[in-house]
Amino acid sequence: MNDLQHTPARVFIINPQELVRVGMRTLLNSVGDFTVVGETPSKEEALPLLLQQKPDIVVLDLRVHNGTGIETAKEILAHRPETRVLFLADSLNDTTLLSAVATGAHGYVLQDAGAETLLHAMRSIAKGQSYLDPGMTRHTFAYLRKVADREPERGRHLLSPQERRLLPLIAQGKTNKEIAAELGLSDKTVKNYLANVYSKLHLNRRSQAAAFYLKTIP
Repeated sequence: MNDLQHTPARVFIINPQELVRVGMRTLLNSVGDFTVVGETPSKEEALPLLLQQKPDIVVLDLRVHNGTGIETAKEILAHRPETRVLFLADSLNDTTLLSAVATGAHGYVLQDAGAETLLHAMRSIAKGQSYLDPGMTRHTFAYLRKVADREPERGRHLLSPQERRLLPLIAQGKTNKEIAAELGLSDKTVKNYLANVYSKLHLNRRSQAAAFYLKTIP
C-alpha cells in the first residue's frame, strides 16, 4: 500500500452507473489522498485493467454488469491479493453482507452514506484497516442477536421426541425417578435420555437443561 503522506493511493472503480463513477472519481481526485487510475461498469472489463493498473484500492458495486460484485471481488483478490476491496451497496441484506465479508473484502459502505463516510472508509482501508458502515454495524449486531435467539430452537431439533419430553419435567424440578414414573420408563432409560440431552446440547447441569427449555417455549 502506498504511503498516503507521499503518494496518493491508486483507486479503481467498478460500478454499472456512469453518474456514480463520475461523481466518485471527481470526489476522490479532489482530496489529494487518492488518484483514480481506472473505471469500468463490468467484471469482464475490470480484470485485465486491474492487472495492468495495479490499484491499491478497488471500489466495487455489488451489481456490476456481467457478474455479481461478490464473484468479482473473489476474482480480484485471487489475482491481486494485495489489493484492498471496498464494497458499495444500496441495501441492507443479511445474506449479501455475509457473502461480502466471506470474500475477504476490506470494507462495506452504503451507497447513500455520503461523501465524508466514503472518504473515511477509503482512508481507513488505505491504512490497512477494515471498515463497516455504521448502518451496517447496527444491522450486523441485530442479525447476530436474531441468530442467537434462534439457537435454542435449532438445538431442540437435535433431540429425539422422547428426549424432548424430558425437558418440561426437568424444568418443573422433577427427579429422574419422578420423570420415569410419569413417562412410564425405567430410571435407567431416563438417565440415558438425560445424558443424551446433555451431550447434544453441550450442557452439564439440570438447571441448564431447564433454562434451555424455558428459552424454547413459544
